[in-house]
Formats: sequence, structure tokens, C-alpha cells
Amino acid sequence: MPIIQGAITILLFIFILCALVVIHEFGHFVLARLFGIRVHEFGIGFPPRAKVLRDRGETIYTLNWLPIGGFVRLEGEDGDSDDPRSFVAAPLGKKLLVLLAGVGMNLVLAFVIFTAIAWLAAPQGALTFSDVVPGSPADISGLRAGESILAIDGTPFDLLPAPQAGQQAIAALRDRAGQTVTLLVRAVDGAERDVTVTLRPPDAAATQGALGIRSAGLAFSGTYAGRDPVAAVGAGAAWTVSAFRLILDGLAALVASIVANPTQAPPVTGPVGIAVQVGDVFWQLGPIFTLYLAGLLSANLALVNILPFPPLDGGRILVLLLKSLFARGGAVLRRMGVRAQGLSAQTAISVERLTYLVGFVLLFGFLIWITYFDIARQVSGGTP
Repeated sequence: MPIIQGAITILLFIFILCALVVIHEFGHFVLARLFGIRVHEFGIGFPPRAKVLRDRGETIYTLNWLPIGGFVRLEGEDGDSDDPRSFVAAPLGKKLLVLLAGVGMNLVLAFVIFTAIAWLAAPQGALTFSDVVPGSPADISGLRAGESILAIDGTPFDLLPAPQAGQQAIAALRDRAGQTVTLLVRAVDGAERDVTVTLRPPDAAATQGALGIRSAGLAFSGTYAGRDPVAAVGAGAAWTVSAFRLILDGLAALVASIVANPTQAPPVTGPVGIAVQVGDVFWQLGPIFTLYLAGLLSANLALVNILPFPPLDGGRILVLLLKSLFARGGAVLRRMGVRAQGLSAQTAISVERLTYLVGFVLLFGFLIWITYFDIARQVSGGTP
């Protein structure tokens, strides 16, 4: 059974990764076609080629043997083509939009996933606590350690997005300081009951807590709830913003960790660690949470790809902007009668290709570095 479970986990991870990258590349494809840029190939997976799915018109659609994403092959994307419909011949604005389209598609996908979950099956939270302060409103009302609060005045807790949802659940009690509220409480044996309690006044609640419970945290209650479509769209947008903040915090922590101690395990995971997380979420929490994780990964792919580092989309955008800036500067100098020595067109292309090659090597080295720690965590069962 563990072998079958592991195989399913690997296939699930590959499917999610491939789907996110293909959707990313589809964004580039759609904008390129819209702007009239010649697209030679749209590939699912990476070569070697396994099968041609469609070969009519100027674009061929292929299925390839390495199931780790996808690609779009544009005419002149490497900066060398005489075709008037090539990527290099397109106006700067169109080129930038084509490069941004992949990021936009991943962002839209994350929003769609989060909105669908919020609309149809948002996981509900249970505010659990391991201690009750003697003489507190919680103690007086009969709450006991190990129980959990499912709702306040009939309003349940959303479990997502984490970790903000847990903070909001605590804030929901604090915001009602001094009021008499009805709590839906689940006992340790699973029985549920309504408990009416008068919370501490605001002054006391600010220092001692409104209810008087300790070590409180939000856990999955085992139930799901939906919203109306309008509220779901609002929740989807809020969850997308939350995902970006979470990823930004992770990137900041990664940079700080590398600067402080590059030999220490980073506070983020690579492909191996993500695959393990996908398996843990799927087998322990189910498909809804796995779909939510896919949304987080889509938002992560969008944010990482916009970083100004070759060969990522953000790096290619940076190179295009620098080339445009230098070209305009040279044109201004020529109009002023100043002779400016510049690189030949072929040399400039070679420099650009070298930049992408160096960036790719550094990026690949980073993946190897972070994968080492991923594997070490699995072998040691913790932080290496």
C-alpha cells in the first residue's frame, strides 16, 4: 500500500506541476497569436517528442516525454530573425505583454481556484484550546480544555487562508469584548452544545483575553460551507492577495537565510519538498485542500516568474527594457552628433544569450542546493 500511495503522490505532483506550467505557457501562446507573432510549436511536456497532436496551420501541438511542464516556441524569441512576424520584430509593448501573459494566467488560475473553493466548499475551522484560565468567562460558562469553538453567534470560522484565518478567529472574540455571545462548542467526545458567555470588558480583554482560553489555534472542523457567488469572488480576491503576501514573506526569509548562513537549511522547500507536501495534504486532508495548495503553487509560480532574474520572465523583461533604454540613448546621442561605439547586432545577441545561460546555470544550481536540503529532511525526518 505505501508503494501505491507513493506512486499516486508522484503522479499527482507531476500532474499539478505540468498543469500549472502549461497554463503559464498558454498565456504566452494566446497573446503571441493575438498580436500576430508566429508560433512554431506549443508543447506539453519537454522533448524528446512523443507525439504530434495537431499539425495544421503554422503551429504544431506536441506531446513530449518529460512531463515537467510545457513550452511555446516563438519565431525570433532568441533575438535573431528577419521574419516581420517574429517576436524580436514586435513592438516593445507587445513583447512585454507576451512575457507578462504567463504570470497573468497563473494569477488568474489562483484566483479562480480560490473563488471556486470559497463558493462551493470552503473548509470550516474549529478554534481549539488546551487550557482554560480559572475564574475566567470560559471557566464560569463550563468550557473545558480540549474542547473547540465552532461558531460565535451562529457565524462559523473559515479555515482558509492560513495563517490569517486563525488570527481572525481570535480577533472575532476580542472584537466582541464586553458582550454576551453564544458559542457553538464541540466537546472532546464530539457532542455539540450552545454556551452563552459574557466576555471580559475591552480593558481586561486587551491584557487577559476576552474569553480566558490559552494555546488556542484553528484546526479543520471536518465540515465545508459555501458562499453566494458575489461573496465568493470577494473571498477569492482576498485569498489571492493573502497568498502573495505569504510567498513574499517566504522569499524574504529565504534571502535573509542565505545571507546569514548559506549552509543552513533554507526556510522554504524545493520540488522534492513540495511533492512531499502535496502527498501529505492529499492523503491527510483530501482533494479540497490539495486544490487550495495548487492555487498557492500557481500564485507562487506567478510571483517567482516575475522576479528580474534571467531566464525567468521578469529577467527577460528586464533585458528588453535595458536594450530599449540603451537603444534610445544611442539614438539621442546620434541626433546630437555624438558618435557612440556600441555592440554589433550579432554581438548583442550573443551577450543576451550568454546572460540567459548564466542565469539558467545559477538557477539550476539553486535548485540542486535546495533539493539537497529537501532530501536531507526526508532522510533525517526533520531539519538537517
